[in-house]
Amino acid sequence: MGLKNNELPKLGFLYLDYVLRFFDHSNFKGWPNKIETVIYHWKNDKERFIKEVKKKKIDVLIGNIPATAYETFREIARELPHVRFIPSLDTQFANKSKENVTRFAWKYDFPVPKTRIFYDHKQADKFLKKCSYPKIVKQSYGPSNYGGYFVHKVDSYQEAKKLFEEKQYHPRYIQNFVPMEADIRVMLIGHKPVCAFWRRPPQGEWLTNTSQGGSMDYMDVPQSVLDLAVEVSKAAKAEYWACDVAYGVDGVPRILECATAFAAFPYIRDWIAQYLMWLLSEGRFKKPNIPMFNWEELGKMDASILRTLRHIEFGNYSPSYDGAFFSNKKKNFGGEEVYIHELDEEYPIYAVEPRKEEEWPSEIYNYQDKFSLKKLQSLDKKAMKKIKFPASTKKKAKK
Repeated sequence: MGLKNNELPKLGFLYLDYVLRFFDHSNFKGWPNKIETVIYHWKNDKERFIKEVKKKKIDVLIGNIPATAYETFREIARELPHVRFIPSLDTQFANKSKENVTRFAWKYDFPVPKTRIFYDHKQADKFLKKCSYPKIVKQSYGPSNYGGYFVHKVDSYQEAKKLFEEKQYHPRYIQNFVPMEADIRVMLIGHKPVCAFWRRPPQGEWLTNTSQGGSMDYMDVPQSVLDLAVEVSKAAKAEYWACDVAYGVDGVPRILECATAFAAFPYIRDWIAQYLMWLLSEGRFKKPNIPMFNWEELGKMDASILRTLRHIEFGNYSPSYDGAFFSNKKKNFGGEEVYIHELDEEYPIYAVEPRKEEEWPSEIYNYQDKFSLKKLQSLDKKAMKKIKFPASTKKKAKK
């Protein structure tokens, strides 16, 4: 069953200088053929990179692309139409900026905090003068936001004006403040939740980042949050994915962030690799069995242990077999008591098919370059009036 060694696609790891590597050979345990490595060296390295991929006859390139290289790799992908990028460049659209996350959510009508995105700073200022407060201001495009250091809460027009004068964020990315019980990170493989945890802010604070005093726990993530994460992953056509979901005090889940680049314990990266081996071998390798709510049990271990665990496997459901723990365990989910193995049927692992056409072409959606601050500052008032800026909000955006 499945493909023979000489029929398997030739894999390559996509690496970039100075960027942390999500996968390495140890994740793809058992893959029989050599996995190539191709490293992008930045600056004017596009043509050399393309030639190396062609020379090594790579069929599948696996790896995440940082925001600052995203547009270059859209060009590279067009020059390599025979190569499957995992995740695809369209799936990684949300990796580039918070604006892209929001426009992705608007397209598929996913709930997000009501958001305004202004490339015209004068229009932003007019909005800030008349809007209600508090508001959340974020840097949309730039350095990674680990720790929440590029997210700000402003309580008045004066605070907002001072912040933008100091930070010079472009575009102006402004959201309604949503009182949250917590936010929840959900990680998915083949659209199946494989890990989920709460991040709760310290008493009297609003940022949930653990580096700023927030706490984590793995218990009783609501069905509404898991279902939303699954739908978002499907819309992104993601082989692997992570969603950060704001769980409001009103009980409504709203998307905050989503991406293919996220912090994950090594055993989760092993699961992703095992899934990709199954996906790309037409079933020669076993599809990983990852029980729902496994994270509640694994989360009881100290994080120092979780960081060292590798290649974890679970038994499939079968009476009086090694899967007995998860087959007999019940959980209150969606308002009723259910067996965990029954949830595995409701939340299966899907085979993600390769995309056949572009969904987010740069000619349309690369607003960061098309309306860069440098370009706009070079225009006179008459030229500025002729510019048709992208929509700053979605009229039916959910609050």
